[in-house]
Amino acid sequence: MTAAAAGTGPTRTTLLLQVFLPFAFAYFLSYIFRGVNAVIFPYLERDIGITAADLGLLTSAFFLFFALIQPLQGVALDRYGPRKVQTVLLLVAALGSALFGLCSSFAELIVARVLIGIGFAGGLMAAIKIFTLWYPPRQWGLVTGFHMMAGGAGSMAATLPVQWSLSMTSWQGLFFWLAGICLATAVILFAVVPEHQPSTGHRDSLREQFRVTGIVLTDGFYWRLQPLMAVQQLAFIGSISLWIGPWLRDVGGIVDKDMRADIQLSATAVMTLGFASSGVITAFCRRFGVSNFTSVGVTSLLFALVCGWIAFLPPIHPLLPWALFGFLGAAVIQYLPVMVASFPASYAGRVTTSSNLVVFLVIFAGQWGMGKVVDLWPRTAAGYAPEGYTWAFGALFILQLAGLAWLLLSRGRPMARALPAAAD
Repeated sequence: MTAAAAGTGPTRTTLLLQVFLPFAFAYFLSYIFRGVNAVIFPYLERDIGITAADLGLLTSAFFLFFALIQPLQGVALDRYGPRKVQTVLLLVAALGSALFGLCSSFAELIVARVLIGIGFAGGLMAAIKIFTLWYPPRQWGLVTGFHMMAGGAGSMAATLPVQWSLSMTSWQGLFFWLAGICLATAVILFAVVPEHQPSTGHRDSLREQFRVTGIVLTDGFYWRLQPLMAVQQLAFIGSISLWIGPWLRDVGGIVDKDMRADIQLSATAVMTLGFASSGVITAFCRRFGVSNFTSVGVTSLLFALVCGWIAFLPPIHPLLPWALFGFLGAAVIQYLPVMVASFPASYAGRVTTSSNLVVFLVIFAGQWGMGKVVDLWPRTAAGYAPEGYTWAFGALFILQLAGLAWLLLSRGRPMARALPAAAD
């Protein structure tokens, strides 16, 4: 049982200031780094000479080692605690950001981007782990939604504010400033977050810790949710962190950089609202007997349809489909609390990181693959051919429909429930 659940933990104000906010700010930074390429890509095209495929690989490199270290991170979170793990990772992010600012070739950018990805590998997972330690189970979905809102704010900061900063400094200087902020955040987080270890964390051997990861990765309910969640996170994160910018230029016809950044800011503001309201909406639906599983399933269907709209239908205004995309894409993250609630609480770190392993490997391959698809058509005077985006987003739409079909047809059931109405 968590301290908060037992009634012996700190006050709400202490939890807000010493637990929630430090991890939320780290997540805020994570989304700045995820989305910054959607703004700086013209400078990288100019200074480094990268192609669409290069841009997809560079942006997705954030997610490759991000994914690969997830099993180890899950064990570390459950064994050593999220405070120590997140501090070390933020130091790696600071190093990667500083190196990015020093790069002069595509290969160097890849190495720096990989370090940044490793540094933010615990942005959500470490937070969810610490929430399970300090908050009662009934609040996990709600707190997770508000934590995701911090990520949405980071996406907002990665749009017009980043574009504005580039009028004051170079893109290299921007990354030096971000490196300093990461370093300061690591120091603050280590200093203010209270230590808390689950009672089983040090008693289990490493072999036992990794055995639990195997249990998670072979669970039927895990694999009922995971395919759809992976594909939708590919569509959501891959687009918000990169392809929205080129799409607005090449399909939406927005050639002015500041105007593109303004539309991206508006879309990510709606996304932030989606993060903030996602837990509230699922809790509201539960009051009327609608399970979290069902309410998120409906949201997933609507999100898939918006992806189909972006792929196949000309928008009345580019902001409209992307605003819906941001709001609905943010809400589908509520599958993660449903998944965590289907396992014992002591498994939380390994459940979230096992999910991330699959999700971000798919994002790495898929985001790079989208660049390859876009590059199949000859470049236009403005940028990339619109037909490439139709095929890339159309593929995402079809994959999501397949994931929804699997969700309905699979009969995997949760092994344990920590939240009410976790699944149907």
